[in-house]
Amino acid sequence: MTSVEVLGWVATVVGAVLATPQLVRLVRTRNVEGLSLVGWQTALVLNIAWTVHGINIGQLPQILSSSLALFTTVPILVLMTGVLGRRFVPTILPSLAVAAVMIAVDLMLGSAAYGIVAIFPGIAITAAQSVELVRAEHVRGVSPVSLMLGFLNLTLWAVWAFLVNDSGTMIAVSVSWVVAVFNLIWYWLRRLGLRSFFAPVAVSVPACVGPAD
Repeated sequence: MTSVEVLGWVATVVGAVLATPQLVRLVRTRNVEGLSLVGWQTALVLNIAWTVHGINIGQLPQILSSSLALFTTVPILVLMTGVLGRRFVPTILPSLAVAAVMIAVDLMLGSAAYGIVAIFPGIAITAAQSVELVRAEHVRGVSPVSLMLGFLNLTLWAVWAFLVNDSGTMIAVSVSWVVAVFNLIWYWLRRLGLRSFFAPVAVSVPACVGPAD
């Protein structure tokens, strides 16, 4: 087995398990503080699209990494929608539509075009989490282990893509890697006591006042 193959399989294992700590935390606590629903909707997009991309370029590690990740992404979305009082199917329909568009681009226009398109959901998944880390009152629902594994996963795939000369993966991963670094740093700053910024303002509903006696 070559070094490239070893790296691909290590990235596969990390990609398959990176969301497991987050799933375990969510199952145990039902706490979604600091978690981004948009981020996990985007994770579903990427799990589906990268599975098909891996099939398209004939790379088994990428296929397994992305397809196995569905076994954590989907349960996390089920739990989050339940806690947030949303319906599961309408929540994932936009993800399925975006994944279909990405797959069409990959099949019709090639890997480089796919990589350019994949930049946007790749940034969205990490940037959406960034927004929640910045504005959430607390970040107790976020698993630091999953954040660290996500950063490691992006790093491994960036190196792997360079070695196998897959332009699609190289283009898509590079920007997301930078945002993942920010998320790790900001999470620990929040845990060390940094306050939230731009927190949503709770709208108070005035009590009904009856007619004066």
